[in-house]
Amino acid sequence: MKVLGISGSPRKGGNSEFITAHALRAISEEGIETEMVSLAGLNIGHCIGCYACQKEHRCIIDDDLPPILEKMKAADGIILATPVYFSGASSLVKALMDRTGMVARYSDSLFKGKVGGPLVVGRRAGHNFAFAQMNYWFQILDFFMTGSSYWNVAFGKDKGEVAQDKEGLDTIWNFGKNVARLVKAVRVQV
Repeated sequence: MKVLGISGSPRKGGNSEFITAHALRAISEEGIETEMVSLAGLNIGHCIGCYACQKEHRCIIDDDLPPILEKMKAADGIILATPVYFSGASSLVKALMDRTGMVARYSDSLFKGKVGGPLVVGRRAGHNFAFAQMNYWFQILDFFMTGSSYWNVAFGKDKGEVAQDKEGLDTIWNFGKNVARLVKAVRVQV
């Protein structure tokens, strides 16, 4: 069993990485292997709507996405984290969602039955919109999703500031524990 956490911030070592690592620690405590990938510094272009994925069952754009998609395919669970950018997910997360989502839909529901969910961090507002945007991606791709004691959001602007949001971190920790329980339950059924 393995859960992949993807931090979608363009800033290395920022709050999105912090909350992703926090959730993954909660999951690893339950005996599940975890891995974190940061999109910071990677070249992930946007979907160009070419629909080559219908025939190829992969994205034909030559950039840094294919190795991440392979990790997503191999994982039992996937967590996507984003900072809030104008009340939505970062462009890196959006590009990843668009392109992996298209490949998944044209590859026999590639993510069907995987466990997943979003994490969102931002300075002041826009969390709910980014959270909803990412929830729609998980839902349309037939993931099993879990909730937490609140929405999986945290507050912080500057690097490390999210560590001061106790309620947000408690919520994310609980989310991680729920992801672990669900991954174990799903694996028993497979």
